[in-house]
Amino acid sequence: MMIFNIDRDLENWSYVAKIAHLRSFAILLIGPGFHGVLSISRYLWGGAMKKQILGIAACMSVYGVAHAQSSVTLYGLLDNGFVFNSNSKGSRQYELGSGNLQGDRWGLIGSEDLGGGLKAIFRLEGGFNIDNGTLGQGGAEFGRKAYVGLASSMGTVTLGRQYDLLGDYVGSFESGNAEKLVTLKEWGSIYGSHPGDMDNLDNTNRINNSIKYASPNYGGLSFGGFYSFGGKAGEFTQDQIYAVGAGYDNGPLALGVSYENARDPNFSVFGTNPSANSPTSTSALNMSSPVYSGFASAHTWQVVSAGAAYKVGNATIGGVYSNVQFKDIGAEAGAGLNPQKLTGTATFNIGEINLAYLVTPALQVGTAYTYTRGSSIGSISGAIYSQVNLAANYALSVRTDLYLVGIYQHASGKDSTGKTAVAAISNLSNSSTNVQTALIVGIRHKF
Repeated sequence: MMIFNIDRDLENWSYVAKIAHLRSFAILLIGPGFHGVLSISRYLWGGAMKKQILGIAACMSVYGVAHAQSSVTLYGLLDNGFVFNSNSKGSRQYELGSGNLQGDRWGLIGSEDLGGGLKAIFRLEGGFNIDNGTLGQGGAEFGRKAYVGLASSMGTVTLGRQYDLLGDYVGSFESGNAEKLVTLKEWGSIYGSHPGDMDNLDNTNRINNSIKYASPNYGGLSFGGFYSFGGKAGEFTQDQIYAVGAGYDNGPLALGVSYENARDPNFSVFGTNPSANSPTSTSALNMSSPVYSGFASAHTWQVVSAGAAYKVGNATIGGVYSNVQFKDIGAEAGAGLNPQKLTGTATFNIGEINLAYLVTPALQVGTAYTYTRGSSIGSISGAIYSQVNLAANYALSVRTDLYLVGIYQHASGKDSTGKTAVAAISNLSNSSTNVQTALIVGIRHKF
């Protein structure tokens, strides 16, 4: 509520000037859509003045009714803390980390009632680095989300830059993106996601030019469909992505499953930020993790993923399985995309089991174990990545919590580049050996 005190402003004004001043304040209040209170106690005299005041009040009331069913909300999240990396390319690293549990962001979300149960909706969400103020997602102003759509009792349709269905239906069972049946969300941190987030369950990669359908909730059951237009002239299927997903969330049990197929994933999935390399750039590589960067020339990226969570008392037990395939490797041309001249399909099987326990209403602890195994292809024998996550969160209020996260990863075999696999905890510089440990301590605040 905005409050204006215009006693002093009107003190030396003529009667006509007072009326004009009140009119201007009414326009100011009505135009932006705010409700205001005018403190004019010493000037409520004269019939004409009373009529002016009543007229202003009537206008404001009508405006309030007309806009009562429309809304725009500003929200955001700030997350910062100390990060220790035991081996960053051969050296220990100490730094402040931005967006450790969840990425720093601010956004606007709004809706307008169109009548008959139909609503227009939109969302604009931008990420940033709280340590230096720079934009996230490769410099995109609204790099996290930017969409508009319609919602009704038949479901919701949105168009723009969005999360895919892997994150929507399965990601919330992963410790790094945990939301299902837990009190303090995403307790495992972005560092706790699967190696290189290759299954995108942690929503590292947003999808451009996409249209998404989400069904209503039918007694806990929901489902959705997703399609991204490649936008290539004369090549309808080039860079296209399609996906389906379904979930069940009712009482102590939650389930989710999703299938996604992306053409030319080096660009359509892993190269969607403004800073990404284009097919004609000197280096067209957008897959930075050695876990799978050697497969950037794949024609298709296919993911089948499923998750489940069950709550027993104060404990929530969760599990995730993902099958990730980089198909028809060598089909996509580009500088440095296939230095080993590989052909065929590279397959990864990823399994995770996690446990979150609410010790007190304010204290939650959690642990997770992730196992990732890559298949052999060509001269590459494949790599295995084993990871353990430990976490503790303490809520200072509904919107603010402190956290402590520890992560250990061990690698073995040959990675996608044909070299001896090194530990590569997500969002950290790679280790120079097959072992890496991280410790993160910080604070998260939502508004």
